[in-house]
Amino acid sequence: MTTPILILGAGRMGGALIEGWRRAEAFAPTDLILRDPHPGEVARAAQAAGAALNPPDATLAGAQTVLLAVKPQIWREAAAQIAPLISPQAVIVSIAAGVPASAIAEAFGGRSVARVMPTTAVSLAKGAASIFAPVPAARAAAQALFGPVATCVELEDEDLMDAATAVSGSAPAYLYAFIEALEAAGEAQGLPRQAARQMVRATLIGAAALLDQSGEEPAELRRQVTSPGGTTEAALKLLIGEAGLGPLLAQAVDAAAARARELGR
Repeated sequence: MTTPILILGAGRMGGALIEGWRRAEAFAPTDLILRDPHPGEVARAAQAAGAALNPPDATLAGAQTVLLAVKPQIWREAAAQIAPLISPQAVIVSIAAGVPASAIAEAFGGRSVARVMPTTAVSLAKGAASIFAPVPAARAAAQALFGPVATCVELEDEDLMDAATAVSGSAPAYLYAFIEALEAAGEAQGLPRQAARQMVRATLIGAAALLDQSGEEPAELRRQVTSPGGTTEAALKLLIGEAGLGPLLAQAVDAAAARARELGR
């Protein structure tokens, strides 16, 4: 049994998940217990629809699943407050980057733990979620929470969660940075700001949709739009050259993974 679900921290990611569940009709608001000292618009809307927002401590004992969605820097404080109040059978699903399952299990009195690294597109039921869980019950709980709103990838080695954080969890920001840079490059070529904005966003959204629906590999789609001696080839000589996106992204992912490891200490 997955519900009731206690959400510790209904901020950006916790709120995105609540929005995604609403969109996917995965869980009713009455299945949710929200604990957040500074509830935002999403939490208030969920409360209006029937969720319990910051209820009395006794209510927390009914939770079957606990989503640990606070910032990694304060997860121990949250665990210390909540662990004595929840059922011994409750399963902990953590989205705290870098924090090992063993540390979370210890802080929650030996309860079963799953680690998940999701993307904020769970709010649209189009997210990605990397999952590690050492026991089947925790794996099932994580799948129940994220399966309706994300493509889930299960990892057998917990050490790979830092790589998943760097490659998937942080990757939307990489794309947004690329969009910003491409829009700026368009303006530098003389395009009006609004025109560059519309061109870049529509083009990349369409390219992503084509990748999703065609089933083709990115390399093949790239070849299809690259004429020998043409304009795209001229640009790609820089983008995928020795100092291009390949080595740059490798360095970026390495930096993100290293930071994820630091946060878990």
